[in-house]
Amino acid sequence: MRIKISILIFFFYGLPSAQTFSIARIQYSGGGDWYSDPSSIPNLLDYLSKNTPLSVDLKETRIKLTDNNANQFPYLYLTGHGNIRFNDNEVIALRSILLNGGFLHVDDNYGLDKSFRREIKKVFPNKKLVNLPNDHSIFDSYFEFKNGLPKIHEHDNKPAQAIAMFDKKRMILLYTYESDLGDGWEDTSVHNNPWETRESALKMGVNIIY
Repeated sequence: MRIKISILIFFFYGLPSAQTFSIARIQYSGGGDWYSDPSSIPNLLDYLSKNTPLSVDLKETRIKLTDNNANQFPYLYLTGHGNIRFNDNEVIALRSILLNGGFLHVDDNYGLDKSFRREIKKVFPNKKLVNLPNDHSIFDSYFEFKNGLPKIHEHDNKPAQAIAMFDKKRMILLYTYESDLGDGWEDTSVHNNPWETRESALKMGVNIIY
C-alpha cells in the first residue's frame, strides 16, 4: 500500500470542516436502471472506512442533478445498463457542478456507453474523453495497479479502460468502461466473484476517491 501525503492533504482540505466523505448516486431519466448494484456503494464506503484514515458516511445518498444539494458531494456516481437522458436543466447543473470543484465517476454496468457519450457531449461539447495510461497517478494514489484498471466482469472481450475528462489539469470525470467495478463492489452472493477480484475492485474505488 502506498499513501501519498500530498494527496491526503489536498483531499482533506477539499472537504468542509468536520464533514465526512460521502458518495451520491445520480438518479437519471431515459429508462436506464440508475439504481443497479444496490450493495456496491455501501460496501465500497465500508472498505474505505476500514482501510484508510478517512471519516466516512457509510450510507449511500441518492440525488437528482437538479437537487439543491447536488453540488455538496465530493463524489458523484452514475451507473446502469440502459439509456441515460439529461434534460436541459440537468445538463446545466452537471456542467456547473463539475466546473466548480465537483467530480463524477461513471461506471458502465454494460449497455451505458452509447447514451453516456451522447449525453456528456451535451454537457461539454468542446471537451474530449481521453484514455488514461497505466502509469497515471490514479493507479497508485493509494494502492498500486501496475496494469491499470482491473477487469472485474467480462462482457465483450475488450480490455478495461479508464477514460477521463479534464478541466485544465483537474480530472472532473472518470468513465470506467469494460471493467464493471460496481459488480466487484457488490455483495459476494450477487456475482460469486472470488475475494481477490472483489478486493481489486474495492481497492480501485479507493484510488479513485483519493
